Amino acid sequence: MYQTHWGLRESPFRGCLDPGMFYESPTHEEALSRLHFLIEQHCRLGLLIGPSGSGKSLLLEVLAEQLRRRGRPMANISLLDVEPTEMLWLLAVEWGLNPEPSLSTAALWRMLTDRLIEYRYQQLETVVLLDDADLADRAVQRHVARLARFDTSPEARLSIVLAGRNEGLVRLDESLLALTDLRIDVEPWQRNETETFVNRRLSQADRQTPVFTPPAVDRLQEISHGIPRRVSQLAELALLAGAGQNLQQIDAGVVDSVYQELV
Repeated sequence: MYQTHWGLRESPFRGCLDPGMFYESPTHEEALSRLHFLIEQHCRLGLLIGPSGSGKSLLLEVLAEQLRRRGRPMANISLLDVEPTEMLWLLAVEWGLNPEPSLSTAALWRMLTDRLIEYRYQQLETVVLLDDADLADRAVQRHVARLARFDTSPEARLSIVLAGRNEGLVRLDESLLALTDLRIDVEPWQRNETETFVNRRLSQADRQTPVFTPPAVDRLQEISHGIPRRVSQLAELALLAGAGQNLQQIDAGVVDSVYQELV
């Protein structure tokens, strides 16, 4: 196990949507603040946009955890390969409605709108987080637009966040784009953010001294283009390769070698 070689308690770059592993870089901190602003201002619909691997899904997980702790009604759903009626059923489950699997689309809509009216009377901010929105079926997108248009009164408390890739914007239905109140862009990391992330993750795994040399971090940044998922993947492979070679530090050559294995 490479963890023993580097003196690590655990794998520092494990790929999972764990809010506890969230690195609040300046770009992610700004995105999270704007998401809270969208909810607090009762905006109907916001877009969370960024390159694949930029941390959008983890941002939604972090936001969802924060909302749960505050007792806010919320739902966090990926729309990838989800059928239209299934999307409504999943939303009903997230809102604790315990729908029967055989319920019709019309019955699900009645159930959901009744719950929304109940939340409005209770003056509860209600949040729906929909990941992979740019990959959603057109019929699913129309359901989302209908949900956003359900209550347009000043007392409405429903906010919907759609997360998707920059290049996927063209796949979003025009009705959704027209309803958008706020667009939030998740930018790639700068070099100093990549270095801070790598060193912080290693420190959290009990490594007391740096592992990646400054040129190695330069190469990580260059190859990954500052995309968090790529940074994590390359750093993990570099640690594995370095342990196999019994190295004391990771240099730019090691980062290059693991990158060549991926391309």
